[in-house]
Amino acid sequence: MAKATKKQALGRGLSALLKDPENDIKSANDKNADKVVGSIIELDLNVIEVNPFQPRTSFNEEALQELATSIRELGIIQPITVRKLGFDQFQLVSGERRYRASKIAGLTTVPAYIRIANDNESLEMALVENIQRQDLDPIEVALSYQRLIDEINLTQEKLSERVGKKRSTIANYLRLLKLDPIIQTGMRDGFLSMGHGRALINIEDYDTQIDAYEKVISNSLSVRATEELVRSLSNKDSTKNTPNKIASTPEFISEGSPKISNFFGAKTDIKVAANGKGKISIPFSSKEDFNRILKLLQRD
Repeated sequence: MAKATKKQALGRGLSALLKDPENDIKSANDKNADKVVGSIIELDLNVIEVNPFQPRTSFNEEALQELATSIRELGIIQPITVRKLGFDQFQLVSGERRYRASKIAGLTTVPAYIRIANDNESLEMALVENIQRQDLDPIEVALSYQRLIDEINLTQEKLSERVGKKRSTIANYLRLLKLDPIIQTGMRDGFLSMGHGRALINIEDYDTQIDAYEKVISNSLSVRATEELVRSLSNKDSTKNTPNKIASTPEFISEGSPKISNFFGAKTDIKVAANGKGKISIPFSSKEDFNRILKLLQRD
């Protein structure tokens, strides 16, 4: 017990050091940085902001309440990780569920590991840390992989090494982003498994994808039954002569669509008519996800 008390006291002492303007630590080379970086420090909740790079966009309220109850009784077992932004300013790298639950539990401080990282490093840390979690849905994992590829400029091979997954596994997740946004939302809400999504992705036409998706949901089809449904639909399509249904996508849409999807962190649906007019659909899975998108649109 004496050991634990000493560790907590040390954390409080380092917290005071961080609040001293004369000892503002901005890089790993600054004075006292070695005492702070990588240490567990008690931080005020009100000096921590959420991470805009967080791949998770929805949080189960019931699960948060359960975690808050556990925190009230046992405290925070695993510290959160933050990066230093400025004087007495920090941003979450990982541990947003613990951060939110601590607020619900009425805590004013939380134990935190301090990191000093730029935006790219913070993004990579947040994404890789979250990919390792077991409770991310397949679309969240796929979006995290895509962001690492697009924003950290990782190849699939490098990404495979970084996250410890086979390249084929990563490719299978990334293919899910080709699904219609409605189906992606269904996967995020738990109506479909990754196996269902991998079967439906073999249907290229979005309207047919949606038809198949509705049949899977209404009939509670298994993955195997879904695969059989997809094969039957593919056989029907191959016997049809539908040259008028196939429309080429304008080049500006093909080039711009991935950028829009990456910006919003979701697979957007872009449809364009023959006269050049079009529509962009941005899926969201919760109120928090909607507010995240709204915040992106309000950036200067």
